[in-house]
Amino acid sequence: MACLFCNILEKKVPATVVYEDEHALAFRDIRPVAPTHVLVIPKKHLAAVHDLDDVHAEAVGRLLVAARRVADQEGLTKDGYRLVINDGDAAGQTVHHIHVHVLGGRSLSWPPG
Repeated sequence: MACLFCNILEKKVPATVVYEDEHALAFRDIRPVAPTHVLVIPKKHLAAVHDLDDVHAEAVGRLLVAARRVADQEGLTKDGYRLVINDGDAAGQTVHHIHVHVLGGRSLSWPPG
């Protein structure tokens, strides 16, 4: 089966896009757990954090910068927000394409789940 997020990048699957640059795409999560819940993905398929190596450092850095831009754009920086990256099935990664959850708009408890 093809990667869902790659299909979103290729416009084969619709998504509510809120940010895009040459390195990343951000869209609203279809099952939000906070008033603001946006997923930020790299435009290059990278399956999981545990697959990363030094050659991916720039791509991951750009991904985090894109997540920060989304938080700014969504008005989350004043009160704070959470960035989450799940790695592997036991951590709750359901789509095996690295993605950052940008969560905010309410008070977020700790520890999560």
